[in-house]
Amino acid sequence: MKPNNKDNIKLRSQLKVLFADDEEPLQELMKNELPRMGHVVTVCPDGLTAAAALEKNTYDCILVDLDMPGMNGIEVITRAKELSPNTEAVVLTGKSSLNTAVAALRQGAFDYLTKPCRLVEVEALLERVAEKRELMKKCAALQHQLHHVEGDRSLIGSGRAMQQVRDSISKVAPTGSTVLILGETGSGKELVARAVHEQSPRATKSFVAINCGALPESLIESELFGHRKGAFTGADEHRVGLFEVAHGGTLFLDEIGELPKAMQAKLLRVLESGEIRRVGDNDSLKVDVRVVCATHRDLEQMVEEDEFREDLMYRINTFEITLPPLRQRVSDIPELAKHLYCRFRPNAKAGDNLFSPDAIEALTSHTWPGNVRELANVIEHATIVCDGLPITSEHLPRRFGSRSARTAPFGPMTLRDLEMQAIHESLDRHDGNKPAVADELGVSLKTLYNKLNQASSLEKSA
Repeated sequence: MKPNNKDNIKLRSQLKVLFADDEEPLQELMKNELPRMGHVVTVCPDGLTAAAALEKNTYDCILVDLDMPGMNGIEVITRAKELSPNTEAVVLTGKSSLNTAVAALRQGAFDYLTKPCRLVEVEALLERVAEKRELMKKCAALQHQLHHVEGDRSLIGSGRAMQQVRDSISKVAPTGSTVLILGETGSGKELVARAVHEQSPRATKSFVAINCGALPESLIESELFGHRKGAFTGADEHRVGLFEVAHGGTLFLDEIGELPKAMQAKLLRVLESGEIRRVGDNDSLKVDVRVVCATHRDLEQMVEEDEFREDLMYRINTFEITLPPLRQRVSDIPELAKHLYCRFRPNAKAGDNLFSPDAIEALTSHTWPGNVRELANVIEHATIVCDGLPITSEHLPRRFGSRSARTAPFGPMTLRDLEMQAIHESLDRHDGNKPAVADELGVSLKTLYNKLNQASSLEKSA
């Protein structure tokens, strides 16, 4: 069921607010009215209580009276900024002097209100705080995605297989359902996830991608949910998690099969409750995020082997999109090759004779174990060595010229021979980069080293 627009507006502007004032009627008023505005509020009767609350939780905004017993508003703001520099502060004061306001602003206050103030003023000011934080999240998302920017990310291919993928995207994108994208490494799963986001009502919000297998297990929880300063050794500053960065938008969890079991349980809780808890915080925070997952692994087999939670598998697999490998999209290869060439050479004209017939034959007859990612590397290589168009088979990497020697051995090949051939071809493609080879072949780095060591031992004993 789609949430109504009114609920969306409230959710988008929700803040965790700490209110501190020694006037009891004002405390009761804010305790009732701030939740009505859509915010989560903690009310404190004085500055010392507020400082203690700041030690336990991170707040998006604090509203503090300047004149309180024990610890005044300026001191509370100073402490808040030490613990969480991104927390916005709003000062309430019964003194309308410019000096008081300037002193608060110099301590990092976002703005100030003169008491008695109207609720409409408080609501408008908090909305401005929410807008600022939304912009900060967008900036964080852009920084996180900067290294992913590679020009046009359209889904290329007019064959039947890709048309089925497009049909699936058009059906699921307008909904809020979780999506599981299945496909081999390098086949373009993130492109599909972006297409789901861009065709959804969340298209104007953030799209945030993270590879679950690329981070150490000790950092995944902090990366996803954020942490408060001092939550663990090395947490020197407050960090906004990717669920918060993606609030209102889409979070793409690539290689979900690599997520550790402990984090699988925490992710399931977030998907079911819609709430996250920053590391080191006691309170939860509501988030509105659409989750899209992807993997090259067989999750059902992982469930049988007790490597993946069955309940999480069913939770993320509301709608499944299977992305075919490039070897099953042979008719799309010429179109893809042309698209990739134009990406590397933006000044190329659409009508240019980019590839010779022998180059097209070589490209379409290759098995492409690295899928579109491998094709992109091949085309980039060709654009570097080619002095003029068209690109011929001579401009392709060396392995294309020796293909017959690799695939037509003098005698029958064993399973180990075929396995080692795939490994050595991948090592050639990645210039010996073993982590990249392990990622392409879908094995752990430890497994790859074991196989290479076994092959070396066999050669020495032969």
